[in-house]
Amino acid sequence: MLRSIKVRDYMTTHLVTFKADTDLYSAIGLLLEHRISGAPVVDDLGNLIGLLAETDCLRGILSGAYFEETGGLVGSCMNAKVETVSPESSVIEVAERFLHGGHRRLPVVEEGRLLGQISCHDVLLAVKEFAQHERRHAQGE
Repeated sequence: MLRSIKVRDYMTTHLVTFKADTDLYSAIGLLLEHRISGAPVVDDLGNLIGLLAETDCLRGILSGAYFEETGGLVGSCMNAKVETVSPESSVIEVAERFLHGGHRRLPVVEEGRLLGQISCHDVLLAVKEFAQHERRHAQGE
């Protein structure tokens, strides 16, 4: 049953992450280099403390430009209010959250610690693999 497929089985675990004291321009460089629109911000213990998105970077740059300042730190630009998902959640629950919450990816957190990230792409992959398995099972393979 599709509801039995867990986030843990399909989440991405190799993520670009930042620390709050990362230079904003360095963070922008990594976002561009990796062609990603945002990344989690963690503390020294790997606990999730925020997310830095492209729009947060733009806001930080524009804010600095108004005051004739350049740069800044990720911690002053990141969004500290982050929706997360448990590794034990089903991919169907996550799909519903994507549809109703407007998210395309969610950090996977257990006891405050960042374990990975689940995206729409990951959920679609889980559904595809489930459907292929069901077809093979129905055909008696």
